[in-house]
Amino acid sequence: MPPQLIAPLVTDVVRGFGGRDPALLLQDYGQLVLAPLPGWGLSAGEPVRIDGSPAGEAFLRGVPVEVPQADGVRLYLPLLDGGDEVGVLALTLEAVDDDDRRLLRRFAALVADLLITKSGYTDRIFQARRLEPMSVAAEIQWSLLPPLSMTVPQVAVAGILEPAYQVAGDSFDYALNDDVLHVATIDAMGHGLDAATMATVAIGAYRHARRADIGLAEIYAFMDRAVAEQFGPDHFVTAQMMRLDTATGHLQWVNAGHPQPLLIRGHVVVERLESATTLPVGFGGEQPVISERVLRHGDRVLCFTDGLVEEREAGGEQFGEEQLIAWVNRVEHSQVNVRAMVRALSHTLKEKRGGRTSDDATLFLIEWR
Repeated sequence: MPPQLIAPLVTDVVRGFGGRDPALLLQDYGQLVLAPLPGWGLSAGEPVRIDGSPAGEAFLRGVPVEVPQADGVRLYLPLLDGGDEVGVLALTLEAVDDDDRRLLRRFAALVADLLITKSGYTDRIFQARRLEPMSVAAEIQWSLLPPLSMTVPQVAVAGILEPAYQVAGDSFDYALNDDVLHVATIDAMGHGLDAATMATVAIGAYRHARRADIGLAEIYAFMDRAVAEQFGPDHFVTAQMMRLDTATGHLQWVNAGHPQPLLIRGHVVVERLESATTLPVGFGGEQPVISERVLRHGDRVLCFTDGLVEEREAGGEQFGEEQLIAWVNRVEHSQVNVRAMVRALSHTLKEKRGGRTSDDATLFLIEWR
C-alpha cells in the first residue's frame, strides 16, 4: 500500500464501524502540540495543544479519553507502537460500549504500526510533525535517534532534546538486548554541522561496539579511537554509557565528562550517582572506571547534559544543579510515566531559564520496574 493511502484506509475503516470525523494527531518535534496529518477523509484543523486538551490527556497518560457531545461521543485513542507513542487517533461515535472500546484499542494499535512502518517510505509524516524550520544539524540528529520512549514490563525509558529544531551536538541511544538495557548519552563539542558530524561518529561507534557484545571499558576505548582518528586531538565528545540488568537492577556506567546522573526514589532525588570521571571521548583516556549500583524497584535514574544546568538566567547566574534537583522533585510528584515526566521537566526547566537554550540540553530518564 502506498503511504498516501493511510488516510483513506483509516477513514474507510472508521466509517465501517459507524464512526465519523477521524483525525490522526501527531506529536510535533517540540512536544508542545499534536499536529493533524493531512489526507483524504481526515479532519484537518489547527494543531492541538498537548497541555489542557482531551487529546493531550490521552497522549500523556497513554489511555483512551471519551468526551460526550450533543451528537455522540468524541474518542481520543493513544497511538502506541512498541511502547512508544506516535500521537492520537480521534473519532466520533454515536455511542460507545465495551465491545467498541476493545475494537478501537486494537484498531489504534494497528494504525500506530502502519504510521511507523510507512514513515520509512515518505516525508509526509515528518512534515506534518515539523512546525518550525529545522537546521541541517538537527535533521541529522533526529535521523539518528531511536524512539523517544520505550515501555516494557521490566523497564521504561524516555528522552528529549532541546532546542528541538536546532539541536546539534547532543544525542542519545539505547537498546534492550534480552535482559540488559544499554544506554548512551553524548554531547559533542561545538555547534552546528561540526558538532552534528562528531555526534554521528560517536553514536555510530557506540552502536558498532555495543553490537559486538563487548564490555563498557572496551566500548569507551572504541568510541575514543573513532573520534580521535576522525577529528584529531583538539576535538572531544563527553559521554555516559550505561548497562542495566533488568532482571536484578544491577546498574553499571562509565562517565566520560558528563554531569553526574541523579537517582530518584519515591519521587525525590536522593543522591547524585557519583563516580570517577574518565576523560571525554577523543582525548585518549586510560582504562575507564566502571561504577556500579544496585537499584531498587521503582528507582529512576536521570541523565542530563551540561546545557541544562550551565545556561545563564536573566540575572547572570547559572541555572545550576541545585535548581535542577528542586524542579525534578516538584515535577516528579505531578507526573506518573517517564515520557510525561521528561517532557514536563524539560519544558518547565526551559521556562525557568527564561526560554533560552544557547546550548543543547538533553534529558534521559530510566525507570527500573
